[in-house]
Amino acid sequence: MAKQLTDSNLDEVMSSSRLTVIDFWAEWCGPCKRISPIVDELASEYEGDVDIYKCDVDENSDVCDKFGIRNIPTLIFLKNGEVVSRHVGTATKSQLAEMIENNK
Repeated sequence: MAKQLTDSNLDEVMSSSRLTVIDFWAEWCGPCKRISPIVDELASEYEGDVDIYKCDVDENSDVCDKFGIRNIPTLIFLKNGEVVSRHVGTATKSQLAEMIENNK
């Protein structure tokens, strides 16, 4: 299961040296609901190697502003606190796993 990213724990998440993936979503977003179980599966599979978070855009405006989130779902890939990749829209599990592997 993916961890929760909020306005209050952003600094902690940004300080990680390993690959961090953030899934920006909203409850009302159909495509977000389709990708959510995939993100949770990948969080379990990569546990201990990659940090995977979900961020509810309706409840965490500071995080969304920091990353310039305008469309959802958006996945941000961070390494050492810096954005190394960004994906907007849905994707298959194999596509997301490939993005993770390419950014590790």
